Amino acid sequence: MRTILLASVLKPLDDTRMYEKFGRTLAEHPNMRVHVAGRAAPMPPHAPANLHAHILLSGTRLSLARLQAQRRYWQLLQHLQPDLCIVHAPELLPLTLLWRALGHNRRFIYDVRENYALNIKTQRVYPAWLRGLLAAAVRGMETLAARFAARIILAERSYAEELPFARPDRTIVLENKYQPLGQVLTRATPVRLVPGQTLELLYSGTISELNGVFEAIAFTLSLRKVWPEAHLTIIGYAQQQELLLRLQAAIAATHGAVTLVGGATPVPHAQVVAAIGRSQVGLLPYHSHPSSWRCIPTKLFEYLALGLPVAIPNNALWGALVARHQAGIVVDFTDASKAAEVRNQLLSGVFYPAGVPADAFWAAEGAKLWSIVETIE
Repeated sequence: MRTILLASVLKPLDDTRMYEKFGRTLAEHPNMRVHVAGRAAPMPPHAPANLHAHILLSGTRLSLARLQAQRRYWQLLQHLQPDLCIVHAPELLPLTLLWRALGHNRRFIYDVRENYALNIKTQRVYPAWLRGLLAAAVRGMETLAARFAARIILAERSYAEELPFARPDRTIVLENKYQPLGQVLTRATPVRLVPGQTLELLYSGTISELNGVFEAIAFTLSLRKVWPEAHLTIIGYAQQQELLLRLQAAIAATHGAVTLVGGATPVPHAQVVAAIGRSQVGLLPYHSHPSSWRCIPTKLFEYLALGLPVAIPNNALWGALVARHQAGIVVDFTDASKAAEVRNQLLSGVFYPAGVPADAFWAAEGAKLWSIVETIE
């Protein structure tokens, strides 16, 4: 029986990548004992018997509890003595390296979910004077960890070009494709929208300005002038309190045209999937920003796998994927004068004529994950 520990600090225990994709894939094998450690969250029902959860963080991301999470992680390493540790957060790399150095045949994989140094430098979350120092510290730690990691996993193909520590001979890409937790309830295809029906628009996932939440609201209000039945659901979690307050005020001003689900608290992924099933169009109004423009959003794979027509910005990478499956339209979310044109595009479109794309699902990525773990003794 092999013991594998998957760990993050900020990602919830039911995280779509750490739990649903990595955890459940590895737990399919009866000779594996899988432990997931992360931020407190309700575990999804029907978890495999050999998949266990451990809370590292119960407080907010900017609290003393985040320091205590390091202590809990170290205690977990000592208690479980895992055969393999998969690290999903750079802040856990220092203790992972120490754990590896103090024992024999201790192996770990570093799962790179974001270009963290680039995000720190460009997203303006931290004060300007601190960004360069933090980015350099994170990149330095990642570079050191990469020397000792059994493998490096990248969540995006673009990271292979962006991250100098990702040596091709020890690196593999596992994209954030959709992993259903049960039976896949995709809609009937091809998909056609009908005039006069309620047009349920969806913004799901992380609620942030860079991800275009306010553009989604403005887009909905402009579309309602030519499609009065249009309604937007925003479902997800807003980490920044100031942004959440502005968002709530903006939603109140729409007089019922927009509904918020979550916001102040994380939303279980099953609830997000249910919202996708009730919607007619998924919105991806991302800003053109270095931290996201060369990545494929997880929600895009989810929308494709569940047959939801999408509206995307003029991004060449996403556009090629959407065009290949005739899955949606390209729009300018900032141009309210194009509302009639958008309506015509939606009503004339025949989406997913060949059915939902098989390559939007996690199955092939899961097979690659298992092959990696098998080769690490």
